[in-house]
Amino acid sequence: MGEESMPESATLAETIAHPVRLRIIQQLGGRSLTTAQLREALPDVTQATLYRHVRALLDAELLTVVEERKVRGALERTLALGEQMAHVDQEGLRAMSAAQLREAFLVFLGGLAEDFDRLLAAEDEDLRALLGFGRGPLYADADDLAALQAGIAELLAPYQEDRGEGKRRLSLATVLLPEVGP
Repeated sequence: MGEESMPESATLAETIAHPVRLRIIQQLGGRSLTTAQLREALPDVTQATLYRHVRALLDAELLTVVEERKVRGALERTLALGEQMAHVDQEGLRAMSAAQLREAFLVFLGGLAEDFDRLLAAEDEDLRALLGFGRGPLYADADDLAALQAGIAELLAPYQEDRGEGKRRLSLATVLLPEVGP
């Protein structure tokens, strides 16, 4: 099936599902970074590969250029998440193959593990005071879940932009896994 005949959300899901693109999106969540800062944050990604994936995300309007300036004769771009905010909706998730979903989820988990390892390596008790993780049950149907997600989005909105008040950037990750079996 060609890309032209795929639903828009499937194209979006496939765009986001690429491991390097997902890592770029994770780095930009709630902040703006220059391409040089992205290179520093993703040292294992070559410059050419990074630029190719940034271009794909810009073309898909998942990223936007918020500033451009000349640095030593070259154009330095500052990037942020675009209007679509890189969210794959339920239709997009359903359009992904099992292999694509597995790869995207493993990249997600790998990013969390990298962040956790950096936290441990810092050996900073003040940072550890901000750490938390847990797991618990929810009983919901699709309508309940939509209402819950809207409420969480509203609750978190004031905290998703750097207000320049000395607040520490945290990563909040959520995973919803319907239980299979009894």
